Amino acid sequence: MKDFIEGVKDSTPISIGYFSVSFTFGIMAAGYGISPLIAGAISLCNVTSAGQFAGLTLFAAGAPYLELFLTQLIINLRYALMSLTLTQNLSKKVNTFQRLIMSYGITDEIFAVAVTKEKPITLSYMLGLEWVPIFCWTGGTILGAVANNLLPPSVQSALGIALYGMFVAIVLPVAKEKKSVLFVSVIALVCSCIFYYMPGLNKISSGFAIIISTVLAAGLGAVFFADEDEEDET
Repeated sequence: MKDFIEGVKDSTPISIGYFSVSFTFGIMAAGYGISPLIAGAISLCNVTSAGQFAGLTLFAAGAPYLELFLTQLIINLRYALMSLTLTQNLSKKVNTFQRLIMSYGITDEIFAVAVTKEKPITLSYMLGLEWVPIFCWTGGTILGAVANNLLPPSVQSALGIALYGMFVAIVLPVAKEKKSVLFVSVIALVCSCIFYYMPGLNKISSGFAIIISTVLAAGLGAVFFADEDEEDET
C-alpha cells in the first residue's frame, strides 16, 4: 500500500496534463461524429496521445487498415523500447503476468518518472503511477466529447491547438540542449511541409506522409549523430 500511494503522488502532475490534452481529443472526436462513450473507449484502450490523434484523422479520412496499422506502429514503437528498458529496474518479485499488466499503462511521462526511481519498482507502485493518469485520460476524453456541443466555436478552435502546444513544450527544451533532436525535428517538419504543399506529393495520404517523414528524419538523425548517442551512453 505504501508503494501504491507513492505512485499516486508521483502521478499527480501527469494526470493534470493528461486531462487537458484528452479533453481536446474528446472535442476532436465529437467533431467527427464519435459519441462520448466510444471516444472514451478509444482513450481507455490506447492511452497514447499522438497515436490517437493520428488514428482519428486517418479514420475520418477513410484510410485503409494497412496505412492505419503502419502509422500506429511507427508512432507507438517507442513504448516497446521503454518497456524493455524499464524491465531492468523492476523488483525480482515481479513475474511475467504482472509485467504484462504494467505494460498496458506505459507512456512517455509514466516511463520518465518510473525509470528515475532509485529503488526496485514493484507492481503496487506502477499501479498507483498508472491508474490515475489513465482515469484522467479517459475521463477527460469523455468530458471533452460532451462539452463539444456546449462550447462556442472560438473556444473549440483554441483547444484544438493544445496538442501542438504540448509537443512544442516537450521538444523545444530538449532541442536546445541536443543538436540531434533539433536536427530530427527540423527534418521531420520540412518533410511534412513538402508532402503538404508540393504538387504530386500532396496527393499522398497523411498516414503514409507521417510514416515516410518519421522514418526519414529518424534515419538521418541516426546517421549524422551516431557519435552523440555513443557519448550519451558513456
